[in-house]
Amino acid sequence: MKTTINPDAARHGRFALRLTLRAARILVAAAALAAAMILSACGNSDPLAAKGNCEGDGLTVGSANFPESETVANIYAEALRANGFNVDTKLNIGSREAYIPALRQCAISVIPEYNGNLLQYLDKNATAASSADIDAALTTALGSDLAVGTPAPGQDSDAVVVTKATAERWNLHSIADLAAHSAEVKFGAPAEFQERAGGLPGLKKNYNLDIAANNFVPIADGGGPATVRALVEGAVTAANIFTTSPAIAQNNLVVLEDPKHNFPAQNVVPLFNSAKKTDKALAALNAVSAKLTTGELLKLNEAVSGSSKTEPKAAAQQWVAAQGLNKPTG
Repeated sequence: MKTTINPDAARHGRFALRLTLRAARILVAAAALAAAMILSACGNSDPLAAKGNCEGDGLTVGSANFPESETVANIYAEALRANGFNVDTKLNIGSREAYIPALRQCAISVIPEYNGNLLQYLDKNATAASSADIDAALTTALGSDLAVGTPAPGQDSDAVVVTKATAERWNLHSIADLAAHSAEVKFGAPAEFQERAGGLPGLKKNYNLDIAANNFVPIADGGGPATVRALVEGAVTAANIFTTSPAIAQNNLVVLEDPKHNFPAQNVVPLFNSAKKTDKALAALNAVSAKLTTGELLKLNEAVSGSSKTEPKAAAQQWVAAQGLNKPTG
């Protein structure tokens, strides 16, 4: 049976379709216009780009974009809430290039920092290495719009790490003890460790630890799993690993002491916008700093990044309660 098509009906159908498409385009254009008006009214879609309220009583705690910073930021937030502050958080912001401007604009009020790296960010010519010298230099480098609390004893810094078996065999306690075995040491670290001041040149200058070029093993994961595996399996004798890596405790590794401060100190310290640093807030976070040893940082990192995979906020709440910081200071 032959099917016939009504020409008028076809024309009406095409007309209706054109109307529908036109209406859809109008709706899309209207939505785009509305979005543009909203963005224009806000000035910028990035909430960190806008100047915050430096005069209000509330505090916004920020963090950098790695688990330890997020965990400590949550600890700060919990301790401040326990002392009656209205607290918001803006976590995983990014690097200092992002969060220092946000802090200066009061988009955040306070953030956990590391005193050595903070000094180098603020003063590219800084040479201070010990905690005391770094803290003294920061008093000038911070300027008028930034302020710090009391640094914690806990640090997350570069370190020379060996296995327990190596430490016992050679009776190693400090990096200086490793120098007598320079010719036997295969050293694992990122490639840039060969050239930077705190790398092989610094170890030779400060401790006479002289690693031959053919005994240096470049490993590109910044002290991560590949570096740890190379150390544990004996591919390298010593390695550059950060002091709060959970792998240190997990593998019973030994961090060699650095009495000459080849590696700048990296004590955790609360960094405030000066306008948000009150005596009450300072007391609450200084109480946190007093409890935040390197050992405690290791435990927190193990909880968050180890097998239990505890969320940073939950790990922070548990730690604050265990340390008795979930009630007002003083």
